[in-house]
Amino acid sequence: MRLRGDLCRLLLHHQTRFLAERACPTLQGATPGYLWTFLTQNEAGEWLIGYRFSMGRASRTPKEVLGGTSGALVVDAYTGYNAVTLPQGRVRVGCWAHCRRRFFDALATAPEARHAMDLILELYRVEAQARGADVVRTAAHRALRQLHSAPVLARLHVWLEEQTPRHPPKSPLGQAISYALKQWAALTRFVENERLPLDNNRAEAALRKAALGRKNLLFVGHEAVRENLAGLYALVATCEANQVNPEAYLADVLLRVQTHPNSRIDELLPHEWKRRRIADPPNSPLQLCI
Repeated sequence: MRLRGDLCRLLLHHQTRFLAERACPTLQGATPGYLWTFLTQNEAGEWLIGYRFSMGRASRTPKEVLGGTSGALVVDAYTGYNAVTLPQGRVRVGCWAHCRRRFFDALATAPEARHAMDLILELYRVEAQARGADVVRTAAHRALRQLHSAPVLARLHVWLEEQTPRHPPKSPLGQAISYALKQWAALTRFVENERLPLDNNRAEAALRKAALGRKNLLFVGHEAVRENLAGLYALVATCEANQVNPEAYLADVLLRVQTHPNSRIDELLPHEWKRRRIADPPNSPLQLCI
């Protein structure tokens, strides 16, 4: 699929990536598979979303897609991503949503986990303040983080160190504390770089949308066909992320793609298609999602 390949190329071109994966159902007796999503946001604020299907959850897929590239990679603590972040690869950026979830799970047996959750909430309030002031991903955003988020992180780190000897390592709160401390460098990188997010929720949301159609994969028995389906998911998801009607987009592009010059195939990607249609609209108005 030519468009899928060009979308992947553009994903690699940008510095910050979001990455997540999820198991896919298969027919009884068939080899299980995984669906991976790769996201980035370009300078114009447009989202590019890619999916890859693989027959396993090992580091092979991250290496195939991101091997040899540089920049930041926003992920959870899964060690399969180490292949593209260590020793010389992308800078790993942690996910506060995953971290918070562990403290939430510990609440039932350790009510004091609420303190960590309250401090994490303060980090998100700083982000809400940046959105309200319309300074997201600017120097002013970084200044807000350094003024307000950095002290919150310092308080949280002190609390984590104090609580460590008070809870068994295998208890829910002990595991939550261990997770946060082991991921601390990755979790705190956002303070120095306004382009880095607090979490990987964008990638998780993209996987949840794809999960709505995962049962379609039950009837796709060949790996190459699943790859093509993942490519179609990527185009539709990129349409939706950029307020483009997927049906209108596919109806137009599928007629053009076979004869469109390969050197200009990126003109048919959803965000570029939208920009060109707005600049030079057809006889019928461009159909955008409302």
